[in-house]
Amino acid sequence: MKVNFIDLQGQYQSLKEEIDAAIAEVLDSSAYILGPSVSHFEQTFAEYCACREAIGVNSGTSALILALKALRIGPGDEVITAANTFIATVAAIVQTGATPVLVDADPFTRLIDIDEIEKAITKKTKAIIPVHLYGLMADMDRINAIADKHDLFVIEDAAQAHGARLKDRPAGSYGILGCFSFYPAKNLGAYGEGGAIVTSNKKLAKKIRKLRDHGSERKYFHDYMGYNARMDGIQGAVLGVKLKYLDEWNQSRNDIADLYREALSGMPIKLPQEFKHFYQVYHQFVIETDVRNELQQYLSRNDIGTLIHYPVPIHKQKAYKKAGLKKVAFPVTERFCETVLSLPMCPRLKAAQVEYIAVKMREFFGSR
Repeated sequence: MKVNFIDLQGQYQSLKEEIDAAIAEVLDSSAYILGPSVSHFEQTFAEYCACREAIGVNSGTSALILALKALRIGPGDEVITAANTFIATVAAIVQTGATPVLVDADPFTRLIDIDEIEKAITKKTKAIIPVHLYGLMADMDRINAIADKHDLFVIEDAAQAHGARLKDRPAGSYGILGCFSFYPAKNLGAYGEGGAIVTSNKKLAKKIRKLRDHGSERKYFHDYMGYNARMDGIQGAVLGVKLKYLDEWNQSRNDIADLYREALSGMPIKLPQEFKHFYQVYHQFVIETDVRNELQQYLSRNDIGTLIHYPVPIHKQKAYKKAGLKKVAFPVTERFCETVLSLPMCPRLKAAQVEYIAVKMREFFGSR
């Protein structure tokens, strides 16, 4: 049996008629940049995130950059974020000229260690960017309380948390701005690059709409030094179709996570935990094991696709040696880099495939 890490082709085939019709409508209208399909998606996605506004952009990284720029964060400012995250979170901070301040991960949630955030705050701190990693939201009530105490902005990096909730409030609705990626492999993925910023602050939304389009609200009249960060019409059309199925797909991911928990029970691995009041959407199903590399190789030999999120921490990346990162140890994050393994996870994964993965994993651990 072959188990791919993700099945994007299968997802497309299941929606082919709707997707093809939506794309054809964009082609017929020639509204290739922004246009009606993007506007419609922005409206529906804002409602989905319980926000007043959504601004479609060309990537999740652009979403973070524009969010920081809209809040006038730049050189001389510090932004606190998670050490355990994809590099784009920190890249966005660096590209605004601000200095990223990393905080180690909590060993249980794998997200930013909230107990360590206040220790990282200085007179230069302007914002906190919590990262909702692997489909689990950070505890935004606690983070917002810290931010309010110190008069800081909170920007949610929700690139891996489309539809995740805390106490029935969705990801993106807790910070002053929430940033999403629609990279094809996300729970809500485009057919190319894409991203969005959600907010209930109309003034900021208006500014971000200008920033994404060369600082312009009216063609050839520019209020800011902006960017070319607009969403393509085709991506808006694709996302508009897929958004209707997101809740169903997220529930399937939860059902698959339950199958994994049962099938993998008793093995010498650490499974992702569930937390009261949090609905996680399992963008990834991540286990931990001290023999991660050997297990990954064994699964690969048995046609089971896996990935490592992430093998090298940001503070050890060559590109960030001169980014102003403080030379501190992040032992929990570093341990994750050596022990985490993401197993196949997508809404179309079958129970028989989960069982096959479990059988091969039992074989592996039984032979040691």
